[in-house]
Amino acid sequence: MIKILVLEDEDAAAKRLQKLIAEILPEAEFLATIESVKQGVEWFEHNSLPDLIFADIQLNDGTSFDIFRRAEVNSPVIFTTAYDEHALNAFKLNSVDYLLKPIKKNELSSAIEKFKSLHLAGKKSDNGNPHQLLQALQKTQQYKQRFVLRIGEHMRIVEVPDIAYFYTENKANFIMTKDNKRYLADNTLDQLESMLDPKLFFRINRQFIVSYPSIAEMFTYSKARVLLKLNPPTKLDTIVSTERSAAFKSWLAGE
Repeated sequence: MIKILVLEDEDAAAKRLQKLIAEILPEAEFLATIESVKQGVEWFEHNSLPDLIFADIQLNDGTSFDIFRRAEVNSPVIFTTAYDEHALNAFKLNSVDYLLKPIKKNELSSAIEKFKSLHLAGKKSDNGNPHQLLQALQKTQQYKQRFVLRIGEHMRIVEVPDIAYFYTENKANFIMTKDNKRYLADNTLDQLESMLDPKLFFRINRQFIVSYPSIAEMFTYSKARVLLKLNPPTKLDTIVSTERSAAFKSWLAGE
């Protein structure tokens, strides 16, 4: 029996992944599906390590890396997500494998075979250790410095320090600059989140990624949430979700 832990905050994605794994690996035993950093840290505090972890990077209240930083995790990891191209080499060298969503069954099967060859049958390998991956990412991570945007027949360069926030409205993604100019973004918020320096930008909910300087005022809100007033102002709700509030306060404190 191979004990598997899944880090995934989208229920449909988690169920599909488990179905594919079960078809490829009938001996798999699914220990839990973790949807948040908080839940993950608590799980590792009270349970034995799994044989293998399937980890999406983005969770409800942060990233799977936040779990690996706060908990003692030495299990091999297969990542299942889309991530910044500059980090691909670090993933390939320091994780069992890296699968882009939507996951293809043949690629998942290859990843599982790689895990078996590296970590089963009495063999030991540091490949897949999340702590080594974190160290590699710190060396290789290159955050986005500017965006080249197409506006009709023209092109415009927007420097990241000039951006106040990113947001989604009516299924479109936008960049709002500090001088109150709005541009259509080519990337989703999930993609943008991995491109941006986490010291300067924070994903407050599924609709907004805000920069630290764009926060004009903050107010306490229901259920321990935080209401933000941004500059430039927006008519949309800018409330830090319940799941992200603790991480947001840590981010404000520079932790």
